[in-house]
Amino acid sequence: MKAVLPALARPILEPGLPADIEIAWFASPREAAAGIAGAEIAWVDMQPTSLVAEAVRAGGPELKWLSTIYAGLDAFPLDWLRERGVVVTNGVGINAVAVAEYAVMGVLAAAKRFDEVVRAQGRLDWLADAPGKIELFETRALIVGHGAIGRLIGERLAAFGITVTGVTRSGADGTLTPDRWRDRLPEFDWVILAAPSTPETKAMIGAAELARFKPGAWLVNIARGDMIDEEPLLAALRSGTIGGAFLDPTHPEPLPPEHALWTAPNCMLTMHLSGRSQTKMFRRAADLFLRNLDAYRAGRPMKNVADLDAGY
Repeated sequence: MKAVLPALARPILEPGLPADIEIAWFASPREAAAGIAGAEIAWVDMQPTSLVAEAVRAGGPELKWLSTIYAGLDAFPLDWLRERGVVVTNGVGINAVAVAEYAVMGVLAAAKRFDEVVRAQGRLDWLADAPGKIELFETRALIVGHGAIGRLIGERLAAFGITVTGVTRSGADGTLTPDRWRDRLPEFDWVILAAPSTPETKAMIGAAELARFKPGAWLVNIARGDMIDEEPLLAALRSGTIGGAFLDPTHPEPLPPEHALWTAPNCMLTMHLSGRSQTKMFRRAADLFLRNLDAYRAGRPMKNVADLDAGY
């Protein structure tokens, strides 16, 4: 049995690997593509994620299981993997706490306009009044994508006294289904995107949705940048028809220096750092991989098996 694995995780993985597995450790895209040839198991995560797709396509018919630290699979060649019957396990839950905390930070920063406070400090300007005066208590939040991360966001916001409504495919546990949340947009002070990236979620927030926002409502995105139609968002920010936007991901990434979002009014950008705002990512990813490796070898169900048709 042959596997290709990231050299970055070698100190954590190696003590737990069975002796009978042939390991190719990679530290570059070239080594990943070379290592996956003939491999049965692959973990070839890289940045930018376009490199992952290139490496995966270098795999041969021996490839049976692809593991990734990423929760979203939008960078992966899903048709290629589906045609070959490759099982994909993703990283749902690995970064969930850190991303949920980032979303809560976004809501708090927007409510108190902490971005303006930081700018004032940079100007050595002692403010005589608070730039943000929204209390979270008794406000309402819509979380589009009430999965592993969305539920954690909701639990944390509820502790502030926010009434939380989730959106799921099934509508279970009192959540809204995808065909119902748009009509409810005028009710919410915070609209938080935490859904997986799929063809259905691209540009899910556009001119029609932004026009239905409650005056002063904020858009918080910790999912994928392409879920928001950029031009209508810029128009809403410039006109003040929404309170503002806290955007962790953007489209494209990195955002070019000349991009209008950098200077858009009432817009905070955090460079897709939410999942990286912690120190346990590789430890959790390695533990998950080793548990799944044990299950794979024993023929037991693995954890976090992705639905390639759904895209997550």
